[in-house]
Amino acid sequence: MADVTTTVRASSDTTAVPASSDTTAIPAFRVTSGFWKSLPQMPVAEFPGTEGYIDDVYPNPEGSEMAAGYFKLDPTDAPLDYTYEYDEMKVVLDGEFRLENLDTGQVETAGPRDAIFFPKGSRIRFTTPAGALAFYVGQRSFAP
Repeated sequence: MADVTTTVRASSDTTAVPASSDTTAIPAFRVTSGFWKSLPQMPVAEFPGTEGYIDDVYPNPEGSEMAAGYFKLDPTDAPLDYTYEYDEMKVVLDGEFRLENLDTGQVETAGPRDAIFFPKGSRIRFTTPAGALAFYVGQRSFAP
């Protein structure tokens, strides 16, 4: 079997570095398909009149303090108001979100491939004209 090397390039120098043969310390990466198709609805009592759906596809994988998942919002007459208890980023995959910061009055629209950052403590009102889907990553941990 041939030796595996990784090429490290610093300015104009190239140095070959042997790849680590100890793969037991590194967990396998994960690929999950279709998870967004069956998201549970957000609690109706907490978000009355809204149709928001959310779930973590990776809740604190390998003990990480990060969680990632999908958020879907269907159009309704009622806005979805959410308070962030942690820093979170979203990338809009489909549709359009209208976002309003309830404390500052800032209003933005985010569409496909737009990235959004919500600082901890943000109180955000979500609406959508025709539905929207986003992928999120949050710095929060439910791990022991």
